Amino acid sequence: MTLDGREFRNALGWFATGVTIITTVTPKGEPIGITANSFNSVSLDPPLVVFSLDRRAFSLAQFQESGVFAINVLCEDQKDLSAAFARAGHPKWDGVKFEIWDTGSPILDGTLASFDCRLHATHDGGDHIVFLGNVLKMRAAPEGRPLLYFRGKYMKIGDIH
Repeated sequence: MTLDGREFRNALGWFATGVTIITTVTPKGEPIGITANSFNSVSLDPPLVVFSLDRRAFSLAQFQESGVFAINVLCEDQKDLSAAFARAGHPKWDGVKFEIWDTGSPILDGTLASFDCRLHATHDGGDHIVFLGNVLKMRAAPEGRPLLYFRGKYMKIGDIH
């Protein structure tokens, strides 16, 4: 059976996800970041997380070569930040506040959670590369509400009927 790509994507859209900005750093110390909703946990012991990146992504080589990345889980008022990091060629880092932890990957201010990771493995994922990361350090906000992505749109908890 051959699946229609658009129908498959639309069906996947029924799965509401959180929204993240995944960051890394170039050898010259320049920050790189992308918006992604492909983040998930894999293991508690050792602490492993996963995300996937399109093989056509401009930043793919930087993520593969750096060997490190950070996952930043966005709160509901960070929709504009998410949209900025989703656009190719846009000056993403203008006015963005962040700090640096162990790996050098940017940890964004004001997020619900952040995970600083060392690359554990990559795997072929069809038109994507799957990145598995070992979490070295993390933080979680004591409270907050996540930014959601559902059926191709940003949402807040309570918006989905």
